[in-house]
Amino acid sequence: MSEFINRIQLQREVIKIVNNSKFEYSIVGLSKKSIDRWCVDNNLNSQSKLIKLLLDISEKLFFLANKSQEQITESYARISDEVSFLVKSLSELVRKEYR
Repeated sequence: MSEFINRIQLQREVIKIVNNSKFEYSIVGLSKKSIDRWCVDNNLNSQSKLIKLLLDISEKLFFLANKSQEQITESYARISDEVSFLVKSLSELVRKEYR
């Protein structure tokens, strides 16, 4: 259960980081469609570092969600650490370039 809660907390943290920035429209989720819609709404370049980072976080969280019912493996732990690092990178990027 704690893996589920950790993933939800990370998703909320990512959304909060993005929504506390200078963008006119808020992001509502981390699915690819939500990120694409948010990108269009805010006239952002879909190839920007910010969008690539959001998509990377989204993909890794999706992977973790699909693996959460299995025994926690070394790859699960590694990807979980990667997501935490990516969220920190996102926070720094938004703080430096989008405030």
